[in-house]
Amino acid sequence: LADAPAIRNLTQPHIVGTAVATPQRVNQDDLWEFFRDHFAANPLAEKVWASSGIVSRHYAVDPRKEPSTEWTTGERMRRYLTEALPLGRQAASDALTTAGLTPSDLGLFAVASCTGHVTPGLDILLSHDLQMPPNLRRVIIGHMGCHAAIPGLGTVAEYVAVHGKPALLLCLELSSLHAQPKSPTLHAGTPTREDLEQIVAHSLFADGAAAVVVAPFGRTFSTDGAASLEILDVTALTDSSVSEYMGLLVTDHGFRMRLSPQVPEVLERHVADLVTNLLTTHGYTSDDVDGWAIHPGGARILRVVAEQLQLSDEAIAPSYDVLREYGNCSSATVLIVLQRLLQTREIRPGKVVVALGFGPGLTLFAALLKAH
Repeated sequence: LADAPAIRNLTQPHIVGTAVATPQRVNQDDLWEFFRDHFAANPLAEKVWASSGIVSRHYAVDPRKEPSTEWTTGERMRRYLTEALPLGRQAASDALTTAGLTPSDLGLFAVASCTGHVTPGLDILLSHDLQMPPNLRRVIIGHMGCHAAIPGLGTVAEYVAVHGKPALLLCLELSSLHAQPKSPTLHAGTPTREDLEQIVAHSLFADGAAAVVVAPFGRTFSTDGAASLEILDVTALTDSSVSEYMGLLVTDHGFRMRLSPQVPEVLERHVADLVTNLLTTHGYTSDDVDGWAIHPGGARILRVVAEQLQLSDEAIAPSYDVLREYGNCSSATVLIVLQRLLQTREIRPGKVVVALGFGPGLTLFAALLKAH
């Protein structure tokens, strides 16, 4: 986008509609009642749970009501399809309604997800269900983890800039499908590094879908009084020396999260340079930023990012609010934060919003969005 100013002057891509859809709400304390036994009443597990910063999450599959921790991967993938279709349909439809568009207006439909696999994919099944055009372009952004929404925004924005037609991005995650079986080492009283990673993962991750509509500047649309945001640029930084710090491992019992406690230290080294370079490339400073949409990968991650970027409690509050009310919904989370930001803050025309996501690689992604 930054390398195509002539195109951007004609068809600047703007976020013109957002929506969030979630399954049933569950209380964090109630979930702990189940996981206390699951983690053999380990004192560290209780401490992690208590410090998560989460009050509630949303689960499509509740392990208190179904024996999901013992399901095979095949059983989990079949359930993924059952739960994902209505959730994706709601988020996509609501985002289009917010933007004042219909499915027939779309030129591209992109779907990001790392918690399920099905072929034909959600892109095909939902486009048919919602009666999108038969010549619609579709793309699956698979298994990029928590940062997938940001490159997803870049993908749909570049399509809009080149083709002048609206595009829809849907991020949909069902982390509850991947509750892991009880660990024999943990129950034997000798927790391993994998056990500790699973304790953290089970305390954080949740389900949800978020969708955004991106359209050319000047098209008639409704944003419910919120500012429309031009997508100026997307950038990334990957520290491959610590690639083993984060990942999803496919097992016979679902996807097992690999999440090192050293992830915040990596973000501490890189996030300030990433954001500074993004802003200065476009002639901005931190004083020009009216809003921050930061992926709440966990309370410690938010603290580190806030410290490195010298952000006030007010600036980072939308991310903490989403962490408290939704938990970590992987790729959907930063879009949930962005919607919250637009609903609760005034983004002044000409000012910018910075969106940040972090995921496997170990990768930091950032998007620069300008208010109109």
